[in-house]
Amino acid sequence: MGQQQLLLIVLGVIIVGIAIVVGINLFNANAESSTQDSIVAQGTNIGALAQQYYKKPVALGGGGNSFTPDAPATQFEDYWDGLPTNLKTSTDAIWGDPAVSDTQVVFTAEPQDASYGWTVETTVTPTQIFSKVVQ
Repeated sequence: MGQQQLLLIVLGVIIVGIAIVVGINLFNANAESSTQDSIVAQGTNIGALAQQYYKKPVALGGGGNSFTPDAPATQFEDYWDGLPTNLKTSTDAIWGDPAVSDTQVVFTAEPQDASYGWTVETTVTPTQIFSKVVQ
């Protein structure tokens, strides 16, 4: 009888250990997925500001239907520098300088957690904002 009880205790410890490992893995996967969702939401917010800049007349400090107006040539970059700090760097991501052309802007974000092996690219056009996770 004592040997059977010892075997049941060992079996119970093994099952509990496996359950703990599975729980930790699920928690980490959920945390990474939540970070991706948060960065995509931030990209959508920044993209909306970029579209706002695109549609605003040059006389009012916008792009006048261009992300790179002729005068001054770096106006959008100056506009980007003026964005709130919490949009450029957050608890989840660090946003790099945008790649700007007349018809689109591409923002790239790296997660603050260096163990994640992906980045998020948000592409903004005059009518669309879309983000993708790049491995």
